[in-house]
Amino acid sequence: MSLFSDNVIPGNHGKVFGTNAKSHQEVLKIVDAISHIEGIKDVIADEEKYPREFVVHTHKLVAVRDIEKAVIKAGFHSTPKALFQL
Repeated sequence: MSLFSDNVIPGNHGKVFGTNAKSHQEVLKIVDAISHIEGIKDVIADEEKYPREFVVHTHKLVAVRDIEKAVIKAGFHSTPKALFQL
């Protein structure tokens, strides 16, 4: 594994995650759970795509594992999709 694949690097590029959430309320639960992690700047959900996606931006290094654990606590799953948003 590497620094880029195991972490969300601070900056404007963020990291894209896919999730099994289906409804708007489920996506909001995920966004709320992730927003409480230290270092998270914002979480932008894309509910137009299926499966749903969200992009996480940080202001410090945040482990992907911490994001995945927060999503699991909210009752869903997430998978990092790309190193950088295109």
